[in-house]
Amino acid sequence: MLKVKEKRKLIDKFQTHDKDTGSAEVQVALLTETIERLADHLKKNAKDNHSRRGLLRMVAKRRKLLDYIAKKNKKSYDSIVKKLGLKK
Repeated sequence: MLKVKEKRKLIDKFQTHDKDTGSAEVQVALLTETIERLADHLKKNAKDNHSRRGLLRMVAKRRKLLDYIAKKNKKSYDSIVKKLGLKK
């Protein structure tokens, strides 16, 4: 779970305008951070299948959001993939 300060920092970094807290770019950044933390958890707890299912759902949701961003604005897609260090 992300702490409020960590979440605020990610939102500030990826927001598209001053009051943006829920754009696709922000959602992808938050999901990426959560996915990374959950992946670390699963390395230590290999038999935690409930968390693994949640991880797979988050990865699928992030992929859908990235597809949407790519369709809407290719430049924004390239930027966010580069910032987050994701594969294309």
